[in-house]
Amino acid sequence: MDTLTPSPPATSLATEPAPDSIVIRHVDLSLGHGAARVHILKDVSLRVTTGEAIGLVGASGSGKSTLLMVMAGLERPDTGEVVVGGTPFNALSEDALSRFRGRRIGIVFQSFHLIPTMTALENVAVPLELAGRADAHDHAARELASVGLGDRLHHYPAQLSGGEQQRVAIARALAPDPAILIADEPTGNLDEATGRQIVDLLFAKHAERGMTLVLVTHDAALARCCDRVVRLRSGRVVGNDAAAGTPEP
Repeated sequence: MDTLTPSPPATSLATEPAPDSIVIRHVDLSLGHGAARVHILKDVSLRVTTGEAIGLVGASGSGKSTLLMVMAGLERPDTGEVVVGGTPFNALSEDALSRFRGRRIGIVFQSFHLIPTMTALENVAVPLELAGRADAHDHAARELASVGLGDRLHHYPAQLSGGEQQRVAIARALAPDPAILIADEPTGNLDEATGRQIVDLLFAKHAERGMTLVLVTHDAALARCCDRVVRLRSGRVVGNDAAAGTPEP
C-alpha cells in the first residue's frame, strides 16, 4: 500500500477528532430457534471513525461475519444499539433501513452474488436503477471501467473469471457512492495472486474515495493492511489495536 501523506505540523488550534461512522453499543444477537438457538454476539461494543479501515479477524464461528451483517443492517440485534452515520438503526423500519443501506453502505461478499442472467453492466446498474437514477447504465459503465473491466461490460458472470466477477461485485458496491464499504472474505474464493489484486483494488478505492472500510478476513497479513485490527472470539471483542504494520505488496 502507498504510505500516507505526513500530517502537517501541529498548531495551537486543537484538531477535531474524526466523527464516528459506525457505533455498536452492547449488542447481543442469537440466531436459530428452540434447542438450535445459538448466542452469536455477546455484549459487543465498537466504534469506527469516518474514513477508517478496520479488519475483523477471528476463528470460524467467532461472530465476525455476523457482526458485519449487523453493521449493514442485514441482521437486527436482540439487544443493544447500532448507529451508522448518525442514524440509529432501531429507529428505522425495514423499508427505511433498506433504503438507507442502498444509499450509504456498499457490500462485497465472498461468493460475488452476481445475477447470472444479467451482464456485468446490468449487475452494476441494478442498485442505481432501484435508486431511480436516469443515468444508471452510463454510471455503471464508468464504475466498471474504474475497476479495469471497461471491455467486459456485456459479458455474463459465467463468461468471467473469479477475479473479474469480484471486480464486478466491487463496482456494484461502489456505484451508489457509499460512505461505508464492508467486505466479507472478499478473497476467499480466489487464488493468491488474484486475491492480492482484489485487495489492492479495495484499498485503492478506500483511499481514493475516503470511505470507511470494514473488512472481515481470516488472513492476518491482510488485516494488517488496515488501520486497526479487531479480534473476536466466541462472539466477544477480545482485541482492538492499531495494525502492527503493512505487509509488502
